Amino acid sequence: MGVVAELILIRHGQSAANVAFPLADEKGLLESGLSGRDTDVELTETGVEQARAVGRWLAGLPADQVPETVITSPYLRARETWRIAAETSGLSFPEPSTDDRLVDRLLGDLEMLTRAAVDQRFPDERARWEQATEYTYRPPGGEDFADIAARLTSFLDDLNATHAGERVVVVAHDSVVLMMRYVIEGLDWTRLAAVVAEAGRVLNASISRFDGSSGRLVLDHYNSVDHLPVE
Repeated sequence: MGVVAELILIRHGQSAANVAFPLADEKGLLESGLSGRDTDVELTETGVEQARAVGRWLAGLPADQVPETVITSPYLRARETWRIAAETSGLSFPEPSTDDRLVDRLLGDLEMLTRAAVDQRFPDERARWEQATEYTYRPPGGEDFADIAARLTSFLDDLNATHAGERVVVVAHDSVVLMMRYVIEGLDWTRLAAVVAEAGRVLNASISRFDGSSGRLVLDHYNSVDHLPVE
């Protein structure tokens, strides 16, 4: 089976949840100030500017490096990041598709809850989390990282079968970008932890790239934000 010629992974721009939850957790608040579902969380103004910066990066690509296929998470923040980036670039892209296998980590009953709210409503969960590793803890009704790896393995198999030889861009979430490395590079949890220790968390609007020209996907760069304005 062939592989895609190039796989570019873009994390969505800063979202309202990226701001609200760390602040609420720092203050020990029961409410984040956000309502609704995780899938509907919007970009902040900073996130919009980051998406525009991605668009300017796209505009600067040579013609033979412009993505030919675009797939995003169905979550609003990912779709909006691509829409704004594509409009800003001034380039003509194919209509993006969405794939449910690119969603953020599913937290089940803990979705959109602050740490204080989790402790209040699910008092046993902190002990369960402490007894597990970062990657093997599964929240009630949610996913552990092996579950994410399984859906991304399926996604990549289908991607390579359907879009072999094409330049593909995927716009999704930090867990997706990180676990793409796990799946593509055949990592274990120890080596995945080493990736995080070296490169840090996957940043908003960061760009990672795998080169498939050799017949297999090889990491070219990871978690790059050189295209973003200096804060």
